[in-house]
Amino acid sequence: MRMRGDYEEHSGMSPTVATAIVAAVLFVAAILVIVLLANDSGSEKRNRTASPTREPSLVIVEPDPETAAKEEILRPEDLDFWDRYPPKETQAPAETQAPQQTVENDPATDGRHTKIENPDGTEDWVLISPYLPKNGYDFTRLVCQSDRMKYFENGSQVSYEGIDLSEIQDYVDFVEVKKSGIDFVMLRAGARGYGTGQLVVDEYIGDNLKRAADAGLEIGVYFFSQAVSREEAVEEANLVTGLLEGYRISYPVAFDMERIPNDTSRIDTLSKSQKTEIAKAFLDAIQDAGYKAILYGGKEWLIRQVDLSKLTAYDVWLSQEADVPDYPYQFTMWQYSRSGRVDGVSGYVNMNISFVDYSEK
Repeated sequence: MRMRGDYEEHSGMSPTVATAIVAAVLFVAAILVIVLLANDSGSEKRNRTASPTREPSLVIVEPDPETAAKEEILRPEDLDFWDRYPPKETQAPAETQAPQQTVENDPATDGRHTKIENPDGTEDWVLISPYLPKNGYDFTRLVCQSDRMKYFENGSQVSYEGIDLSEIQDYVDFVEVKKSGIDFVMLRAGARGYGTGQLVVDEYIGDNLKRAADAGLEIGVYFFSQAVSREEAVEEANLVTGLLEGYRISYPVAFDMERIPNDTSRIDTLSKSQKTEIAKAFLDAIQDAGYKAILYGGKEWLIRQVDLSKLTAYDVWLSQEADVPDYPYQFTMWQYSRSGRVDGVSGYVNMNISFVDYSEK
């Protein structure tokens, strides 16, 4: 059996409850609308952010001449940045490289220097004096025949063959010497001791002077000097001229001063000017006595040990063992070998050539 209260509860609701339900539904609907509106707004914002933007294009503006100096404007040539890097160096192939240049002022090729060999074996280049007379020989005309030097002009021999001798050669057959083609002999008259300073006459000088003259040879002499003063030089010259009295001397009288190899000598302490003064004193005395005077020496001695500018009044007898002499100054006789062979002389003998016929002077 149902009661009244049960029926009203199951069959309907009161107005207050209905109003509450409606309000709740409206509240929920409002919330949904707000959420939907918020989602639409975020989506639109995302769409605007994600949409691609267009890059501005590069516009190259030619500068106005009046404002170019004031404004820094990008020009087309500014885009060429490759020239900012240094070019890579390339090495030319070996065959195309320029040849090395000749060294300037090379004393061996400049024509103003001559090479000197010093006594210790070292070599130096020394300046050739422009004030001393030079030799004018054309050595392409110098011919070596049978180990003898001869000088030709226009196909004819214009030089004279000679030897120099001392007591070292002992007895000499001058007739055989003459037959062998020798024109003149230079005989040692004497010497001064390089240690004691004593004057010594060559053992063979008298005999050699006579027999060489009898054989028809032209004759000159030399003296080996070790004088240390003008007085000693004059003493040597007087000794020589005394020995020559009575003989016909057609070739020069030579002053020969040299170092002593591997030993000391009394001239070692002399200066260049002292050696020059001594040489001049001897040569002056010889010339004053009426003989032709000549200065003998090697290339180094003549250029470095004496002052040739003070001895230009005298001829030079050059001693240099060579195929062609390279002495730059004038000389009239040349001793070119110390190991010659000549008929009539035992052993080796010094060979000479004269570019002047002193017998005609």
